[in-house]
Amino acid sequence: MTSQVSSSAEQADEAVVGEQRKEAGVKDVRRLDRVIIRFAGDSGDGMQLTGDRFTSETASFGNDLSTLPNFPAEIRAPAGTLPGVSSFQLHFADHDILTPGDAPNVLVAMNPAALKANIADLPRGAEIIVNTDEFTKRAMQKVGYAASPLEDGSLDGYSLHPVPLTTLTVEALKDFDLTRKEAERSKNMFALGLLSWMYHRPTEGTEKFLRTKFAKKPEIAEANLAAYRAGWNFGETTEDFAVSYEIAPATKAFPTGTYRNISGNLALSYGLVAASRQADLPLFLGSYPITPASDILHELSKHKNFGVRTFQAEDEIAGIGAALGAAFGGSLAVTTTSGPGVALKSETIGLAVSLELPLLVIDIQRGGPSTGLPTKTEQADLLQAMFGRNGEAPVPIVAPCTPADCFDAALEAARIALTYRTPVMLLSDGYLANGSEPWRIPELDELPDLTVQFAQGPNHTLDDGTEVFWPYKRDPQTLARPWAVPGTPGLEHRIGGIEKEDGTGNISYAPANHDFMVRTRQAKIDGIDVPDLEVDDPHGARTLVLGWGSTYGPITAAVRRLRTAGESIAQAHLRHLNPFPRNLGAVLKAYDRVVIPEMNLGQLATLVRAKFLVDAHSYNQVNGMPFKAEQLATALKEAIDG
Repeated sequence: MTSQVSSSAEQADEAVVGEQRKEAGVKDVRRLDRVIIRFAGDSGDGMQLTGDRFTSETASFGNDLSTLPNFPAEIRAPAGTLPGVSSFQLHFADHDILTPGDAPNVLVAMNPAALKANIADLPRGAEIIVNTDEFTKRAMQKVGYAASPLEDGSLDGYSLHPVPLTTLTVEALKDFDLTRKEAERSKNMFALGLLSWMYHRPTEGTEKFLRTKFAKKPEIAEANLAAYRAGWNFGETTEDFAVSYEIAPATKAFPTGTYRNISGNLALSYGLVAASRQADLPLFLGSYPITPASDILHELSKHKNFGVRTFQAEDEIAGIGAALGAAFGGSLAVTTTSGPGVALKSETIGLAVSLELPLLVIDIQRGGPSTGLPTKTEQADLLQAMFGRNGEAPVPIVAPCTPADCFDAALEAARIALTYRTPVMLLSDGYLANGSEPWRIPELDELPDLTVQFAQGPNHTLDDGTEVFWPYKRDPQTLARPWAVPGTPGLEHRIGGIEKEDGTGNISYAPANHDFMVRTRQAKIDGIDVPDLEVDDPHGARTLVLGWGSTYGPITAAVRRLRTAGESIAQAHLRHLNPFPRNLGAVLKAYDRVVIPEMNLGQLATLVRAKFLVDAHSYNQVNGMPFKAEQLATALKEAIDG
């Protein structure tokens, strides 16, 4: 009873304070625990840059966050059309979060196409900020609006803020020596300033960024800064925005440490550099640009000071060929690509299996088949990674689960490749690659020791007492063959794709030798040391949800919702997909029902059913977008009740 009285008194006090602030002309500030914002416009409107800047300021403020960039594959998609809409969604909170959010609380729509493409995702009551300057008759007809949605009552269920963004931007820049078209390009900065005011985001980082980005064009830098400040001032002075919002830093969500915002591709890049330093090996990247993997090539090209060498090849086959040559020469060798590129690289991956050399093959998966959906996400390359080569050519497979986890996954892939002398497939995807979240920068003593011992001299004694070097004499623990750097005296040996004789490495067509080598290469992969699968099951559930890769966030968010509602469900997530953790079979058989959500048509489920004879149930999505937590929660509830 006391708490109710106290609460009522607090509400009355807040109401009085609110009235006093209103009379004084001071706007209300409301506290929220989280918010989901989506910026949307033409692919030339700078929505990705706007979202990136808002994200960076949010990260520096200390919120937990998760992002979802979504853009067309074309460099400049048709302006004003639905296929040409580019969007950036950001979910940030004062507590730990796992996904970019199911439904935006705020939509910034720069034109009619952006509104129409995104309105179905908004819950009733959401705020919509529209650029009224773009709602011309022609622009609306282009996307099928017979009448203006700003006037026909169709948006009555939302909190609509009509703002002439283009006009206000041009007016703010009238004193600059810019054409109207040039001035209009800064309207995204006006929108960024407005949203920064609404959510009390810091401004210093964005101002510094703009001055750096346009350092060679100071007039453009100052114009963007003026537009950004004009947007902030507009929010402060206009009566249409009577309320701003505060989302406190997520102080309890993070362990102590130094954090930065990071995308999956950037985390992967840093992980590769860290692996090369921990292994004391030069890093070589042989790559051909392909969406969504190209950012890794771009980033690594900046780090020559760490012994990184990047080679942009003429095609995918040349890229992996150069990388395999670098592996033979003693480098930590990497090739990056997406699904179509993996298909082209498959023969050389098989060669790396035969040569038994360490090589990292990083596949940033995207929608397929063929060219498919280059900028959309999918998890459909698992079976290709597992079986997509001629002959028996087993390859270890590692998959990160969050953007920040890409750093650790790169180190783990390097550990396996260097320890077991094998190519390793790392399966990220477009959702992880382009999405971002806070990352705790590790201390150096937290990183694994990856140092490698190269062969230095003879390792075998013949019957006549002669000491020789056998390139295929194996370590009894790992079954790895010695790594001999070319040019080391006395360690000359044959390489190539024709079958090798056990031990000597000579060409061999002997049936028994081929059988032995095939089985030995498989045994080497099967024997890789990977941690047991950890299961999160606090209540002794009968249903297990098993995931891999980027489904971790949506699955975990869905599981949290179900447990909050009183349901009992267990969760486990795979990082190692070949070999599987040794306890996976026992884990699966401990539950009555196993559900495997995947952004494919059931590839992990196929492997699990075949290997463990478990009646695993698939829940699949292949629409180019990540799962929504509510959607998964509904499906998992049906599985529990079933």
